[in-house]
Amino acid sequence: MTTLHSIHIQGFKSIRDQRLEFGQLNVFIGGNGAGKSNLISVFQFLNQLVRKNLRTYTGTAGGASSILHFGRKTTDVLSLEIDFRNGKDANIYQFELIPTDEDRFIFKREETLYWDTSKYLRPYIDNTWVGHDETKIGDAKSYVVRYVRERLDSYRIYHFHDTSPSAGVKQNGDVSDNRTLKPNAENLAAFLFKLKQREPDYFENIEDTIRQVAPFFSRFHLVPSALNEEKIRLEWEEVGSEAVFGPAALSDGTLRFMCLATLLLQPTLPSLILIDEPELGLHPAAIQILSSLLLHASTRTQLIVGTQSVTLINQLQPEDVWIVDREDNQSVFRPLKSQNMSAWIEEYSLGELWEKNLLGGRP
Repeated sequence: MTTLHSIHIQGFKSIRDQRLEFGQLNVFIGGNGAGKSNLISVFQFLNQLVRKNLRTYTGTAGGASSILHFGRKTTDVLSLEIDFRNGKDANIYQFELIPTDEDRFIFKREETLYWDTSKYLRPYIDNTWVGHDETKIGDAKSYVVRYVRERLDSYRIYHFHDTSPSAGVKQNGDVSDNRTLKPNAENLAAFLFKLKQREPDYFENIEDTIRQVAPFFSRFHLVPSALNEEKIRLEWEEVGSEAVFGPAALSDGTLRFMCLATLLLQPTLPSLILIDEPELGLHPAAIQILSSLLLHASTRTQLIVGTQSVTLINQLQPEDVWIVDREDNQSVFRPLKSQNMSAWIEEYSLGELWEKNLLGGRP
């Protein structure tokens, strides 16, 4: 299975210089402002870059100076290296961006590399480009370039925080908008409708899991609108009632859990799932079930999760957890497995150790 092996980040927001090697499940804990969200932002940045949206992303973020670590007076280059592994084969993408007088970025260097780690001491350069303002990996035809592009394009960052009346998940949507679950779950009804028709076992598993958190939930009521069969809305039925309810009748936490269960229990998972604070609005019992969903999903794909939930951490093993601290004006990421846990883990849960500030990652 292809995995994201490592990423080396230099000069991005609060991250001055950090190299991280990933496992299947990577849960990051830390205080407010430590840098968890900035790590996830790196992947959002990469996702937009590979789609040739670097200029738009930079402008929306407030310019290159807002992205560089402490601005361009402190940091004059943003550098990233991302390493994908499939057994002995490594496919590597790296680049350096420099700010212009117009406060946008241009590429000082962009490269793809291939490395057969069983035969050679170092990778060889597959492609190199310089001096351009949008990525070249969308244009080149080599296997390594296609491999890198497809992996970066397949990453998905999910935010189910918006449950306001205007949230997309609460609106009527197109029945045909069902290819993948969108990052804000605005097409949840259409996606579930497709699963109900094509993957009934997965659909029923999602419903069963939701019932563990919301025992009043009977089943989804998913049918195209009688007024317009091209539209569909998220509707559901309650135990002991034939009435049909819409998303407005759900609590914020229940609606978010529906989104999370659908994401993590769907038949085909993205190659990398990133979620920031999935525990938002969930009851502790629901967070325990969420933990089991994350662990199960990690047997099929990789996950990067930012959290401040003690309950979630309590369900995990040390090798699943990263500590995030703010030290010397930069974010520092430490894998918990690198610490000697044997003296503590027999007496305390991971959450208790975190609360006692024995692990770091506290304000």
